Amino acid sequence: MRTTLTLESDLALQIQEVARDTRRSFKAVVNDAIRRGLSGSPMPEPEFTFQPHAGRLLPGIDERGLNELAWELDTPLALGAGKYQS
Repeated sequence: MRTTLTLESDLALQIQEVARDTRRSFKAVVNDAIRRGLSGSPMPEPEFTFQPHAGRLLPGIDERGLNELAWELDTPLALGAGKYQS
């Protein structure tokens, strides 16, 4: 059935992004979204892909000490406890 639908601009952009990312037509994305909305089914999670690479640190960076600053900042003195005590 052919009909005219007026979408808010933010929704139109989201639909265009999903259509581009999934390589589907705008019409197919709108129809699927309406079907899911009417059936109460959750939207499927997008597939996550990545390319692993060797994580080599630059010379001079100690990988064992990367959290040392975070540990130091997590002390009560760094968090403000006793800041104005004499």
